[in-house]
Amino acid sequence: MLITTTPQIEGRQINTYLGVITGEAVLGANIFKDMFANIRDIVGGRSGSYEKELRKARDYAFETLRQEAAELGADAVVGVDIDYEVLGEKNGMLMVSVSGTAVKLA
Repeated sequence: MLITTTPQIEGRQINTYLGVITGEAVLGANIFKDMFANIRDIVGGRSGSYEKELRKARDYAFETLRQEAAELGADAVVGVDIDYEVLGEKNGMLMVSVSGTAVKLA
């Protein structure tokens, strides 16, 4: 399954637009990870635990997007956009949303 942020695929012609599809992932942040991330923020450096959670959420969202495209019989997804949001009363949830247009290629 080809997935791209561009509106077309070089060297390939889009035959049919199957519609806009999405993939989302919402993950809760662990209180211990929050505590260590806050310490790291104070002393500087990167928060490996948050980066790992972001990667996990993004991978899950893209897998959901691939599954939705496959169910429509798509060959590719074009115009993909990735959004990250923090949710919840105390920003304790992380949401990754990906969307794009499922297409059939000629």
